Amino acid sequence: MIDIIFEDNHLLVLNKPANLLTEPSGTEQENLLDLAKQHLVEKYQKKGQAYLGIVHRLDKPASGIVVFAKTSKALSRLNQSMRDKKFKKMYTAIVNNKVPFSEGSLVDYLVHDDFKAFVTSKSDPKSKLCKLSYCVSKKIGTLTYLEIILETGRYHQIRAQLANIGCPIVGDQKYGSLQILPLRETIALHHTRLEVLHPVTANLMIFEANLPDYFLFDEKK
Repeated sequence: MIDIIFEDNHLLVLNKPANLLTEPSGTEQENLLDLAKQHLVEKYQKKGQAYLGIVHRLDKPASGIVVFAKTSKALSRLNQSMRDKKFKKMYTAIVNNKVPFSEGSLVDYLVHDDFKAFVTSKSDPKSKLCKLSYCVSKKIGTLTYLEIILETGRYHQIRAQLANIGCPIVGDQKYGSLQILPLRETIALHHTRLEVLHPVTANLMIFEANLPDYFLFDEKK
């Protein structure tokens, strides 16, 4: 069962749960793209496979909004919209420790291999500029809740940039978190809100996805 946020003739917007791949990986693991295609086949009683284009992806251990295009024209226009920086993505993250300021920006240069991203210097010929802005929404003990606006979309960007300032995302053992969430191999990173122009009508569309239950730490503890 998929969690549908919005659907019309051009878009399918889903709330991806953690620990689910966005697309096939060449393994037997279940993924959101195949589940979404199956939804379309059943809903419209299609013969054969349904078309869906992936507009953007989320890491397997993260959760939240994922947009699919139901036509090639919609996919092309959405891809162009991303290149023109007309997508506004907001994430919610819970991090270990305190960030340096209640709000600010992080500007780094990243490189990555097949499994992890690393902050490096501008002089590294393989590095790519990455930017995000953040603000603290609340604190519970040693945990800090952040609202993050992603300005570039690099591999593991949020995870690597926050770890680089000593604030790894809760549950993200790959980037230094010592805390494990109840749902193992899950990290406290959720794509909460997306603002984007509709690929056909050009109307501003705002999509939101509620936080998973494991984001709700007890403030009395």
